[in-house]
Amino acid sequence: MGEGSLGYASRLIYRAELGGELGAPEQAVSADTSDKQARELADLIRSSQHLVAFTGAGISTSSGIPDFRGPDGVWTKQRQGEPLPKASVPFEHACPSYTHQALLALQRAGRLHYLVSQNVDSLHLRSGFPRGSIAELHGNCFAERCETCGAEYVRDFEVGSVGFKPTGRRCAKDGCRGALRDHCLDWDNALPEDELAAAERHAAKADLVLCLGTSMVITPACDIPLRALFKRKHKPSGGKLVIVNLQSTPKDGKAALVIHAKVDGVMRVVMRELGVPMPSYIRTDSVLVSHALERKLLSSRLGSTAVLTLSLGSVHGEGCPLPWLASATVSLAHAPEGAAPAMMCGPRWRLELPCDVDCAHSPPLWVAEIKLALAEG
Repeated sequence: MGEGSLGYASRLIYRAELGGELGAPEQAVSADTSDKQARELADLIRSSQHLVAFTGAGISTSSGIPDFRGPDGVWTKQRQGEPLPKASVPFEHACPSYTHQALLALQRAGRLHYLVSQNVDSLHLRSGFPRGSIAELHGNCFAERCETCGAEYVRDFEVGSVGFKPTGRRCAKDGCRGALRDHCLDWDNALPEDELAAAERHAAKADLVLCLGTSMVITPACDIPLRALFKRKHKPSGGKLVIVNLQSTPKDGKAALVIHAKVDGVMRVVMRELGVPMPSYIRTDSVLVSHALERKLLSSRLGSTAVLTLSLGSVHGEGCPLPWLASATVSLAHAPEGAAPAMMCGPRWRLELPCDVDCAHSPPLWVAEIKLALAEG
């Protein structure tokens, strides 16, 4: 089971210098002030022709994932020698926050043209945000890429390493069979060239960059939003920068608007002002169900019986975990009245059931129901 940002932070190479202040005080303004500023932000979005969002760990804290630099952040507590903050939910079970869903709504409404994220928690993709419209500058703890053809695979489980290390799996695209590597940066890794180029291109084109929940100190990512300020033919006065973050950032002085407030609260006002409908979040996971039917000899005295073997597996391949699944119960159509369903548990997810029927029958006719119990997040 993953540990959210705690597990990710523990896998990184130790680095004494983390690129900026840790544990800076939060400067939350009053609700009236943040609401007024959120309405100003809504007006800026309404008039924008090319909006780009730039997100950091602060948009995932309401999903149960600790941030890194806040007063109770993972890196802050590490450097202070204090107990680390508790992740209330593992990465695998985390759900997108209101802000994640709001950004998806803005994209679907044609208002948000590109999203640049420093987060590795996969919550933007889990919300339904299209992969082609997002640059994940620091990678994704749930993603693997083929070292041969570049194909990307986004998993429903944490890949478990950082630094572009081999995962032991192989590419399944068009018979490529290239080795897959994790797609999560360590400190000494360069940003993915394709993601970086797309982020810089959209930021330069943007007339408005909205920075949400980020301390704006990790280079080179933090300098990308500043490209919006450059003057272009379509924006002779340059673009604008808006920062929504509880802590001050080194880029505040360059912003047209700075809102020191929780991101979800600001985005609720923005979405209400814009009248953009919010999409519902429905998580969808898949499981492979396989079966085999054979006749096994019990003993020379008892003879043989038909045995139905049921197996559950990950759609991502043999040996991949099913972190979202707690158990499965199987009810048979030909079971005696009142018989209790059989239960399957991990990690094998395999069940053998004696069946007093002819092996010529199709096994699915015997299975009345399979119920999956989700792991608690």
